[in-house]
Amino acid sequence: MAKTAVRSVDLEPIDRLEEKIKQLVDMVDRMKTEQARATEENQRLTRELESVRGRLTASDGLASELTTLKQERDVIRTRVTDMLEQLEALNL
Repeated sequence: MAKTAVRSVDLEPIDRLEEKIKQLVDMVDRMKTEQARATEENQRLTRELESVRGRLTASDGLASELTTLKQERDVIRTRVTDMLEQLEALNL
């Protein structure tokens, strides 16, 4: 009977160690899952960032084209105004 009591006392530290190892394994599993999720999120955000950069580049090109078209419109408006003034001056 004395041996049984001694064995249970001797096994208690091993039982605690086993429980801590199980907790550590669970923690590592959770961390792996979180890392995989973070990696997927990072990849998604990288793709989204590239998409936004592409749209920004296209937008910059459109803004430049729009500025050029406005300048051309102003030149045409000035020329048409001058031609109308010349026609009015003819008094036909």
